[in-house]
Amino acid sequence: MESRLGFGSAAKLCVARAELGQRVKVGQILAQLDPQDYKLAADAGRAQVAAATTSRDLAAADFKRFKELRDQNFISSAELERREGAFKAAQAQLEQAQAQFSGQGNQAAYTTLVADVAGVVTSVDAEPGQVVAPGTPVVRIAQDGPRDVVFSVPEDRVAQIKPGSGVNVRVWSANTTLQGVVREVAASADPVTRTFGVKVSLDAKDPVTLGTTVAVTPQALRSSAAQVIKLPTSALVQSAKSSAVWVLDSTSMTVRLQPVQVATADGNEVVLASGLQPGAVVVSAGVHVLAPGQKVSIYKENKAVAPINSAQGAINTVASEMPQLAAAALPASAASAK
Repeated sequence: MESRLGFGSAAKLCVARAELGQRVKVGQILAQLDPQDYKLAADAGRAQVAAATTSRDLAAADFKRFKELRDQNFISSAELERREGAFKAAQAQLEQAQAQFSGQGNQAAYTTLVADVAGVVTSVDAEPGQVVAPGTPVVRIAQDGPRDVVFSVPEDRVAQIKPGSGVNVRVWSANTTLQGVVREVAASADPVTRTFGVKVSLDAKDPVTLGTTVAVTPQALRSSAAQVIKLPTSALVQSAKSSAVWVLDSTSMTVRLQPVQVATADGNEVVLASGLQPGAVVVSAGVHVLAPGQKVSIYKENKAVAPINSAQGAINTVASEMPQLAAAALPASAASAK
């Protein structure tokens, strides 16, 4: 995990002690702002507290004296109530001054940025002399402990990856495979790539360097793989509303159009969700020149033969063969969706 640390006050950065790649401990000073303005504000708050304390003490003394006079019936009850109100107002002003002084003291404390976690500094985003706003990240720290593997998945696969599911993580540099657990799945897609981010936590004992490139295999995708049929894209006949393939009847050597439902594309192949049975023979080339019931023959590549006599013999041999349609037939094979 990464912590982004910033100041709680706005001021000019005067000291930056953190360096890229530096290992820091909890409580270590990373940077400091110019504290002069906040010290002056704290001094002003302290003076306001002293003045409010004096006013409160005078109001308390007056109230005590007038209370004794009221006990002797020298003054009216209304006069005593006025003195009591003045005392309570002075007490409230003192409490207000104390609260303001406390807040100003906190602001002065915010001028020092300390590490709240132990780890390694991965970024320093401000330089001495720069004026930083409250909350702006100044130092980023990669926390000690378990590492996260971050990758993205497309929208059609994100529903299969659940927090807590296992992931095989292969480290390219070390050629080793580690076991991870899905810690977080993004609730919304990235606005640019339209993919969902996934974070996988590794065990703290696994020595993985920050920024390492890895290959991940979510076990949820592997275990939920269903048997599907893959065909070359050239075998697909597309129309405005549906997709189909030409299926060969091996008895009559004729073709018929079979509607299919395409699940997804995988490179130069399409994955069929339904419409075709394993073992069926489909036409993979020349599909746009066929008609229902048309007779075809399966293309067989001619083997090279040593030349005999002259080219005229080769011409006669080709001319004597039965014309064949330029379409290759392939058996539909079952494969696992990746």
